[in-house]
Amino acid sequence: MLEAREAVRRLKEYHPPLGGRLGLRLDFNENTVGCSPRVLERLRQLQFDQLARYPERESVERQVAAHLGVDPAGLLLTNGVDEAIHLVCETYLEPADEVLIGVPTFSMYEIYAAATGARVVTIPARADFSYPTDDVLARISPRTRLIAIANPNNPTGAVVARGDLLRILRAASDAAVLVDEAYFDFYGESLLADVASHFNLFVARTFSKAYGLAGLRIGVLVGSVAQMAMVRRVGSPYNVNAVALPCLLEALADHEYVRQYVTEVRQGREQLEQELRSLKLRFWASQANFVLVSVGERHDAFVRAMRERGILVRDRSRDPGCDGCVRISVGSNEQTEQLIVALREVVRAIAPAGVPA
Repeated sequence: MLEAREAVRRLKEYHPPLGGRLGLRLDFNENTVGCSPRVLERLRQLQFDQLARYPERESVERQVAAHLGVDPAGLLLTNGVDEAIHLVCETYLEPADEVLIGVPTFSMYEIYAAATGARVVTIPARADFSYPTDDVLARISPRTRLIAIANPNNPTGAVVARGDLLRILRAASDAAVLVDEAYFDFYGESLLADVASHFNLFVARTFSKAYGLAGLRIGVLVGSVAQMAMVRRVGSPYNVNAVALPCLLEALADHEYVRQYVTEVRQGREQLEQELRSLKLRFWASQANFVLVSVGERHDAFVRAMRERGILVRDRSRDPGCDGCVRISVGSNEQTEQLIVALREVVRAIAPAGVPA
């Protein structure tokens, strides 16, 4: 009887709540106002023959490389950051290898790594969710072939200091170190300029968050020219579709649109954190477009009550160390005001039943 590989049979399943998501979507860290109007106009201009041809990404990659200030030979456009993670795993991992992942973090690192048959070693974050740099360094061995780090991290919003990242890069010279900068735009610090001088460094970015292109599924992976030549071997030449490619260039060109949205998100994040202090809810300072909040035993009631008020938030209580936590994305100024009104109502409604004061 035909069976999937043992590594696949053992995989954890990832089931995002995609159905019935009606309301203000503050549960998936998406752009909450949509993409630049220039992207929509470009969509209207697409001709039927453009959809009949296989997409050609090379010229777009050169322009994206110029935008990022990197060598185009070391850059690959991907079908979201998910594909970037998958390609790194497929390029470097054998079943006898080990992968180091600090948790809690983005689930797909473990899923894609484990699918290769490699052993995934999860290392708990500190009590304050700061990155366990010393513990990671202590676990590096000759079997270590990949270290995946989200910076800022999802779902905590915590960041890893540049010095710590460089320490890991130097200590794990025989391993690929993937720094996932999906939330870079809301943080502002990057290791992109270090790719040229670190043979084992890979940096991933997405255009789903600040640029509002989540539905088009487009990201980018950057590494040394020699390493990216290997990564390209395991990827499809047509992985990014013919609609996403021209739309990406329009999104990148509208600097003011992205700047304004990022500014509002940062303001909203500060406003939300101040409100959480007033409500005496524990939270963790974030450098992303979301905040992780502890609401206690009735986290499921909290999520339902927010939904009843037209706002979706994400229950993260099953993540390591996140018992009783929910993650709340931040959007525009107007949406943040709507969020805070609902938040106050919900805390009053369920506080007597156990939300921490």
